[in-house]
Amino acid sequence: MGVLFSIPPTSFFSMPHLTPLHFTTWGWLAALVGALAIGSAKGGLTGLGILPVVCFAACLPARESTGLVLPLLIVGDLCAIGAYRRVVDWKVFWKLLPPGLVGVVLGYLWMGHISEPVFRPLIGGIVLALIALQFLRKTMGERLDHIFDSRGFGLFMGTLAGVTTMIANAAGPVANLYFLSVRLPKWNLIGTSAWFFFVINLSKVPFSAHLGLINSISLTLSLELAPLVILGFFLGRYLAGKMPQKLFENFLLACTALGALRLIW
Repeated sequence: MGVLFSIPPTSFFSMPHLTPLHFTTWGWLAALVGALAIGSAKGGLTGLGILPVVCFAACLPARESTGLVLPLLIVGDLCAIGAYRRVVDWKVFWKLLPPGLVGVVLGYLWMGHISEPVFRPLIGGIVLALIALQFLRKTMGERLDHIFDSRGFGLFMGTLAGVTTMIANAAGPVANLYFLSVRLPKWNLIGTSAWFFFVINLSKVPFSAHLGLINSISLTLSLELAPLVILGFFLGRYLAGKMPQKLFENFLLACTALGALRLIW
């Protein structure tokens, strides 16, 4: 981590006179790829959501990187809700949003009490178990549908997504699994995900600002990286349009599994 950052990472957020130029060349490369991946994920390649987490964790501590990533996510969200506003499944959106907002508040309250080394493997294990359940569903046909269609499952997944995005900035695998479990078609999944994360990410802003994760320095760097998010959005939208439904679902499951393993290790 220190290789990509020329000063101690904690100093970046505790000394307001410093600038984003304290990134090394490799740190900047990781940040540029991360911004491009954020845009691509928002454009339609939703499984790529774990790539920015990896990139920004390479040049900043995971907790502090959320203050840099959050404004970039909102830039991508704005592009996505404009492009996909007509393909949102509002029934699924409203089923997931309230527990998601509750999860954000819980995550904020728990941030000082749950360490990331403990929290991340726990979430990764839950996601892998849900992926296994998804494959089991395919072999058993409709006999497990009542679990995925239940209100309790929606409450659990929404809350888990909110807590995970607040603490570890890694709710993508959780939300994507839920959208796959209720069998949303590709474009409806992308549109519903766009609106869900737009509202969730906006709700995180005051909490992140209160924790000092969003400040003038992080906003300056976010502004410099924002054009790459927009470029990545159009790239992701183009590639998603070329991807058949079945390939899209398999791509999403594979990326979700990789995201879960990344959380564990």
